[in-house]
Amino acid sequence: MNALTILLIEDETADQLLEKILIAKGYSVASTAMPEANIQSLVANNDTELLMFNIDSPKKYFQDIAYLNRNHPLPMIIFATDDTPNTIDQIIKAGVGAYVVNGLEIGRIDSIIHIAVARFKERQQLKNELEKTKSKLEERKLVDRAKGILIKTRGFTEDDAYHTLRKLAMDRNIAIGEMAKNVIAMAELLK
Repeated sequence: MNALTILLIEDETADQLLEKILIAKGYSVASTAMPEANIQSLVANNDTELLMFNIDSPKKYFQDIAYLNRNHPLPMIIFATDDTPNTIDQIIKAGVGAYVVNGLEIGRIDSIIHIAVARFKERQQLKNELEKTKSKLEERKLVDRAKGILIKTRGFTEDDAYHTLRKLAMDRNIAIGEMAKNVIAMAELLK
């Protein structure tokens, strides 16, 4: 039994073959929605772990896909007939894990799902690493600014300013970045 819960969005022209294949392969299909359904609320109201489309073209879903990638990221797979370069470029930029054109083959479903989930996990890991890096850079800027204030107002050397910040942070049991914010705020008050 495959533990993934899939929200399936299909065009009216689809013959519901994909839903039957997924169920036969042991996937849980949370809901089969028609394209006019509110995809954002369907994802939010179901325990959706993967979003799958079986449609002619994803053009009318770009807004939903972008919203979900920002607010409720999850692996996405699109089976479609639209192979125009512009559509493919937009799908890649949107972060869709798999875009399969005219290729709904029963034997490939599991591998397509596994690849989409793996790509999603890798993209999320990269996104998390980027956020950590940005946070560390911001903290570093704050520490440098606070050190500058201590050097200017107290006559400290750069090492003395850093060690003072570090000691103050340790004494108060807070991060050095938070202590730097406090020093900056205090300097702003005393201007």
